[in-house]
Amino acid sequence: MTDHSTDEIRFEKRGRAGVVILDRPKALNALTLPMVEAMQRQIDAWKADASIAHVVLTSSSEKAFCAGGDIRRIHDMGKAGDPALTDFFHEEYVLNRTIHRYPKPFTSLIDGICMGGGVGLSAHAPFRVGSEKTLFAMPEVSIGFFPDVGGTHMLSRMPGETGAYLAMTGGRLKAADCLHVGFLGHFVPSARMGDLLAALCEVDDPTPVLAAFDQDPGVAPLAAARGAIDRLFVGDDAAAILARLEAETGPDAAWARATAAGIRTKSPTSVSVALHQVRIGGSLSFEECMRIEFRIVTHILAGHDFYEGVRSVLIDRDNAPDWRPARFEEIAPDAIEAHFTTVPARGDLAFAPV
Repeated sequence: MTDHSTDEIRFEKRGRAGVVILDRPKALNALTLPMVEAMQRQIDAWKADASIAHVVLTSSSEKAFCAGGDIRRIHDMGKAGDPALTDFFHEEYVLNRTIHRYPKPFTSLIDGICMGGGVGLSAHAPFRVGSEKTLFAMPEVSIGFFPDVGGTHMLSRMPGETGAYLAMTGGRLKAADCLHVGFLGHFVPSARMGDLLAALCEVDDPTPVLAAFDQDPGVAPLAAARGAIDRLFVGDDAAAILARLEAETGPDAAWARATAAGIRTKSPTSVSVALHQVRIGGSLSFEECMRIEFRIVTHILAGHDFYEGVRSVLIDRDNAPDWRPARFEEIAPDAIEAHFTTVPARGDLAFAPV
């Protein structure tokens, strides 16, 4: 069996399982192009390997499952005019689709931080297991980016208006809330994750093992806010949603105004793009969502806000981004739609037949 392991990602055959181990702990397993390419090659090889009944994705880090893509590297490539700038996203999105359509059971053990690219590796698998250490977020609007890696598909299918809420705020969720919105399917305490992995490796079908280990994480805090979220985060007009939040009175007023204040710190363009993703994604196939996201990422990487957001948050750390435009009311009528309709110079994202 070919082993495509690198010093950032490892692959092992354990019993009946092919185990993928994200192994870049000092960087919280932030994804790089070589990691994406190695995983694609290995899980493609396992499709035809009769000795591999199913795949399990896990992490060597005690803190993180995967904190996202290596955004600083993408920023530097864009600033340098590197012609390979979109290669990472092209290959990452193809990998996301491979996981979504994988012909064998695929289980993600999300025992830590899971953001951005980590969501793309896990959200589209049929089995998603979290622990009390799980921390989910798609905070891309804070750096002038957007919830990609299948966020269009996933967020649009969350209950009520929780997808719009998470897209616009970049809100962070713990395990109980992740179960509430459907990101997780099972909860297992972190101390039992090692036992769970060992048990999974002994079987062909992960379903009964996951059911045996599954526990109740308790009440989901997000459930208490659902009434306000479902009432206020309606429609495809980000400025109108902000106006409703800021005008809220009664018991939800403090929460609503704090939420609006948080959104006001994000890139207006990114927030508007993210909201539109949620509105259109529910009627699209996974592949259609990923093609649109490749259009969006190509458009954003040719613009201003992503580089300004990374500068503000990760480089200078002044948290004082100069968004352009700075206000939702200043966004040109056709500016958001252009992110979804402009075909990249290299062409739309294409997928091999399943």
